[in-house]
Amino acid sequence: MLKEASQYDAKLIDQEIQKFWDEIDAYSKVRELRKNGKKFFFVDGPPYTTGRIHLGTAWNKIIKDSILRYKSMNGFHVLDRAGWDMHGLPIEVKVEGVLGFKSKKDIEKYGVGNFVAKCKEFALTHRDEMTAQFKNLGVWLNWKDPYMTLRDEYIEAAWWTLKQAHEKNLLEKGLRVVNWCPRCETAIADSEVEYADETDPSVYIKFPLKNEENTFIVIWTTTPWTIPANIAVAVHPSFEYVKIRVVKDGKEEILIMAEALMANVLKQGRYKDYEVLETVLGEDIELEYMHPLGDKVPKQKEFKHNVFMADFVTAENTGCVHIAPGHGIDDFELGMKNNLPIFCPVGPDGRYTEEAGEYRGMHVREANTVVLDDLTDRNLLLASGKISHRYGHCWRCKTPIIFLATEQWFLKVTDLKEKMLDEISKVKWYPEWAGSARFADWVAGSRDWCISRQRYWGIPIPVWICESCGEKEGMGTRFELEKRAGVPKLPDLHRPNVDNIHIKCKCGARMSRVPDVFDVWFDSAVASWATLNYPHEDKAFKEWWPADFITEGHDQTRGWFYSQLGAGMIAFGKAPYKSVLMHGFTLDTEGKKMSKSLGNVVSPEEVVAKVGAEALRFYVLSQNAPWEDLKFSWDEVGNVHRMLNILWNVYRFPLPYMIIDNFDPQAMKEIPEALRPEDKWILSRIQTLIKQVDDAISEYNLHKATRPISEFILEDLSRWYIQLIRPRTWREANDPDKLAAYYTLYEVLVTLTKLIAPFAPHISEEMYRNLVRNVDPDAPLSVHMCEWVVPNEEFIDTGLEMQMSVIREIVEASSNARQKLKRKLRWPVKRIVVAPRNDEVAGAVKSLGSVLKEQTNAKEIVLLAAGETWNELGVEVVPGPAAIGPAFKKEAGRVIAELKKADGRKVKQAIKEAGSFGLGNWTITEDMVSFRDTIPPAIAQAAFSAGDVYVDTELTSEIESEGYAREVIRRIQDMRKELDLAVEEEIDALVEIRDAKVLELVLRLKDFIAGEIRAKSLVMDRDIEVKGGLVKDWDVEDVKMKMAVSRNVPSAI
Repeated sequence: MLKEASQYDAKLIDQEIQKFWDEIDAYSKVRELRKNGKKFFFVDGPPYTTGRIHLGTAWNKIIKDSILRYKSMNGFHVLDRAGWDMHGLPIEVKVEGVLGFKSKKDIEKYGVGNFVAKCKEFALTHRDEMTAQFKNLGVWLNWKDPYMTLRDEYIEAAWWTLKQAHEKNLLEKGLRVVNWCPRCETAIADSEVEYADETDPSVYIKFPLKNEENTFIVIWTTTPWTIPANIAVAVHPSFEYVKIRVVKDGKEEILIMAEALMANVLKQGRYKDYEVLETVLGEDIELEYMHPLGDKVPKQKEFKHNVFMADFVTAENTGCVHIAPGHGIDDFELGMKNNLPIFCPVGPDGRYTEEAGEYRGMHVREANTVVLDDLTDRNLLLASGKISHRYGHCWRCKTPIIFLATEQWFLKVTDLKEKMLDEISKVKWYPEWAGSARFADWVAGSRDWCISRQRYWGIPIPVWICESCGEKEGMGTRFELEKRAGVPKLPDLHRPNVDNIHIKCKCGARMSRVPDVFDVWFDSAVASWATLNYPHEDKAFKEWWPADFITEGHDQTRGWFYSQLGAGMIAFGKAPYKSVLMHGFTLDTEGKKMSKSLGNVVSPEEVVAKVGAEALRFYVLSQNAPWEDLKFSWDEVGNVHRMLNILWNVYRFPLPYMIIDNFDPQAMKEIPEALRPEDKWILSRIQTLIKQVDDAISEYNLHKATRPISEFILEDLSRWYIQLIRPRTWREANDPDKLAAYYTLYEVLVTLTKLIAPFAPHISEEMYRNLVRNVDPDAPLSVHMCEWVVPNEEFIDTGLEMQMSVIREIVEASSNARQKLKRKLRWPVKRIVVAPRNDEVAGAVKSLGSVLKEQTNAKEIVLLAAGETWNELGVEVVPGPAAIGPAFKKEAGRVIAELKKADGRKVKQAIKEAGSFGLGNWTITEDMVSFRDTIPPAIAQAAFSAGDVYVDTELTSEIESEGYAREVIRRIQDMRKELDLAVEEEIDALVEIRDAKVLELVLRLKDFIAGEIRAKSLVMDRDIEVKGGLVKDWDVEDVKMKMAVSRNVPSAI
């Protein structure tokens, strides 16, 4: 049977429901229930196990959970293993911090095996912590059997994939310029570069031409440390360049730069006198220059330094670009195109090597000042300043990156680019532009994928190279390696275990594994088949792959979406996912990225501690479209929490009455005949809501699914329907009208529990357990085991919904009118006059007049015909001086004065019927006047979209009697609440009213008052002793009253 509910305690409900789910193993039961349904394969984008979850990861998991709960309730057999990314720099940097390490040397000294063990321990510990945090949000995934990138079977999936690349000639090792972190001493992917403001030198440098005295080509750079590695200068073939003679401090020089940038260079160098000697197109420039620091870097004397054409040169600064092929992507490509030396005199730690000559051992960031000093000494520094610009940093340690030419392993995804773009068009994207524009643009501009990292904690690259002949051999599985090397089962496939495995080459020499590990993006790239234990087993792969759905933040167009597509194309020639939802980032209220340094971080735990998981869930889902960035607002979170509290109060409201009346929902098999229009309306409204929610969530428009739910709860259910039926719950137990209200509200609440279950799983489960499980023990154990709700066509009445919408507008307008005359809603009004502009409004008032009358607290509803003017309105004549003046000249003033005194109705009627009005000896025509309605003093008017409402607030003795009676009732009801009385408890009440007139008015409705407040005895008089369980003084409309309320204790027999 039904049970009463206490006040809303979100955190308590969260805890109790999560405990309930654990006790019954709800997740497993739900998945078992749907095992024969249509398969729905979801791949969880694996977060790094580096610490506590943040608001963005919470939002991510809440989106996933809501969609998967919806799919499950629709009968889908959902496969949803939780995923964990447990390798790479994110973990290494954290562990280095714990151990107090500063560089790779510290790791080598500590021991690779020891360091790897620490990384594994750290990853597993934080996985458990983060799992608990996600569970506290009510997130359901297969937490018991997650896929983890550190497991051997997962590692083998990555190995197998790389072997496919090797066999398809898509794997190569080569010299390329890559993003390099000098602190972590490893390459990092383009998607791992984070940009932040950095202040660097902004310098103009003169490169002296060979065989031309005092002649220089001027370049600009923000990286003086790359000057020792300069090999060439690039100019744009179609720009015009000038050779100019300049004079400064009596010294004459000849400079070369882009003509369009001459003024800038002259200004930077503070030259005042100049002469243009020659103008030439970039494509016609053939120059050789001398390295500006050749004496400092002896290696430079082995190279020729010339000017080359390049389209990437822009009309900025000097129009001449310094080229260091070992330290720039464009520079490298220009160097390869023109067979230039790829000179890279910088080591993996960011320090100059021996090849840098006198700069050897110096860190590049420290070298900027030294290089500039050396250029100054040689009179080659034309100008020097500072620039604040966006510069790339390592995503994990935040060190500024450098570009470095190194030997790396690459997947030749550029060979597959056109096929990848074709596959993108086959995937369903939410929103569509995420795929067709953002992702396609990224793929179109992508380079070959550098998959090697010079680190320790990661999947070892399974390539062995002969120490003698250089032969390469890839291993696809553990078994393959063990068999090839002739070793027993390996205990673990991480470093240093696999480092110690050697195999024999065909030439007879020893083959050793390359020392690198995979880029972590390659780890997660194979998730969709690794989670199916492929390639070891292919049954699940054939049944489930590719993934039906994935969702991650918009940064993953450069990350996981891309890496998965690349790996899928290499392994299987197709995209590994069918549909993708891209979501936004979480920002602070001002739209700034949350960071500890700014002090604007809000953690999910902080939100849950204040308002519970449900409010956080519903907030992030409803605030904006999933693909838009979410600006976090505590105020909005509070609004959502209040909405859930209102839902809970709506749910609580009928329970005491239903319990007292022994209401049995199961006994009401048929729809009651006594349903009122408002009952039919709310039943229709929730069917419409079901359609709205289903249409929205099926397209992953989660905001359009949740906002209508919130609006329905606040506006339709709480502020309208509950107010309409409240008096009906106080009637006799078996009153058909009361039972119809019970039936309707019960039907709506049960439907609502299922409708909100994907988004608000805790509160829906708690309501379901009471409303359904306590009534029907044979019902599904959990709301999440129920079928998704579908509209009941029998209840749908769109016409009634439209009519009720009109009535609500009129009620709101009448409330606005009341406020103009300061008349409270508790006080009845004499009548409401509705002046509609169309027949639809008139029809609504005729059909739902009883609702309108009750909600406006009016004694009478007067409905005018469409377009009719209320005949009790006054009509004021408004003279038009512009027409009257020329017509009556000197008499115009008298005419205007007389018109203002005239009977407006008669003037208006005469002009309407005859076209003119006789005013004494004057004839007034239509163009001379306009008319304005005047409203009597006790009447207030307000407009609504299709008409006007007039509220007659004239006080009659009957209205005053009822008004004061309702004021007394409200105060005593408040006192009942203060005494925490049950609905059915009777009271004894005393009311002292010293104002004789008011007392007489109230006494007329004594029986009505007693019934409303459930008083066994009610005494009201002018001078009585007021005492009891609770005594209070009240000021009611400036009338002093004193009231006492006590529990009525039945006398013993």
